[in-house]
Amino acid sequence: MPSSNRTGSYYMLLSVICFSMMDILVKLTTKDYPIGEIAFFRGLFGLIPIFFLIPKNKIFTFFKTDKPTLHFVRAFAGTFAMISTFIGVKYMQLADVVSIAQATPVFVTIFSIIFLKEVVGYRRWLSVIAGLIGVLFITKPGTSVFNVYSIFPIFFCIGFSIVAVSIKRLSKTEPDYLIAFYFTALLIIVSSTAFFFEEWKMPNILDFFYLFMIGICGSIANLFMTTAYRKADASLITPLKYLSVLSAIVFGYLIFYEIPSVTTIIGAIIIIISTFVIFKREQVKNKNS
Repeated sequence: MPSSNRTGSYYMLLSVICFSMMDILVKLTTKDYPIGEIAFFRGLFGLIPIFFLIPKNKIFTFFKTDKPTLHFVRAFAGTFAMISTFIGVKYMQLADVVSIAQATPVFVTIFSIIFLKEVVGYRRWLSVIAGLIGVLFITKPGTSVFNVYSIFPIFFCIGFSIVAVSIKRLSKTEPDYLIAFYFTALLIIVSSTAFFFEEWKMPNILDFFYLFMIGICGSIANLFMTTAYRKADASLITPLKYLSVLSAIVFGYLIFYEIPSVTTIIGAIIIIISTFVIFKREQVKNKNS
């Protein structure tokens, strides 16, 4: 494995660990605090790691960019995706939310077919169909156990699909801290408007620590993920994200006493296999192009 791919793999693994910690803390705090307040603190405290990365000679000019529109698209999609997953974590089992979130590559492929008129072979078509079937296994629409909040992890997949494409384009010219800064700034602005619709609570010392760590873990996870995609082949490092499913199952059981259903496990396996095939086919296509 080339050294850059190895380094990228390490960053992706660290990203998965930090995202898993953030999800657990969000699950703990959504019982007592509104989503908007949690998202606000995620953004506010998330600025701290970002400012440590800004070069001293650019401290007053770091925000300048020639691609404001693309930054806005990435920031808006990221905000939409993050708030959607927070809602999902609040009302669903952790394993269900994280498993559905793995279907992001399926939606990326669908959007490529619809909007970019990309020609897709039968293997990727079958993988897309399999991935959607996996989502159906987990959400179980039309049954008595269907959770209406299952739509929010799907919203996450849609938003994160746009984020992934935007980051790939932005990372060619824009530094990691700038990409993260504009996303975090917009998250703060959008989430602060929830103050007018939700009754915010003053957190106690322990909960304040949880909210602080949500911001730190989430921000560091985003930075690690951006660096991972910059340094390594996406098809190589993205499968490492599947470890988050195992983490969600283990910690969901140990901390929240959640036992994933058989259909959730089957659906997660189907989604993981389908997205793995999509990435392998993308790798083959890039080699032949």
